[in-house]
Amino acid sequence: MFVTPAYAQEAGAQMGGFAAIGQFLPLILIFVIMYFLLIRPQQKKAKEHKQMVEALRRGDSVLTQGGIIGKVTHVREDGEVEVEIAQGVKVRVLKQTILQVLSKTEPASNDN
Repeated sequence: MFVTPAYAQEAGAQMGGFAAIGQFLPLILIFVIMYFLLIRPQQKKAKEHKQMVEALRRGDSVLTQGGIIGKVTHVREDGEVEVEIAQGVKVRVLKQTILQVLSKTEPASNDN
């Protein structure tokens, strides 16, 4: 009739597999929501920025992260871009610091 304390403690510790998943379900749901609201859009934006930087070419008007607006005069292979910010004034900036391409130039035609 009487239950010893050892049996009472053991009965509470034996939860089924479904009950253990139920305890972690809110944590899993929080992670899934964070993934779709924060991580996935950030990865998508980074991918778009990388594609934009790779597509830079001479003549594009760009905005740098420092707020400088200029025209690309030379794209270097070492990750730098030469930007003309005024007539005769050229600065070198890293490709990653290009925030936005304001206007794209058309590719040169092969007509001679």
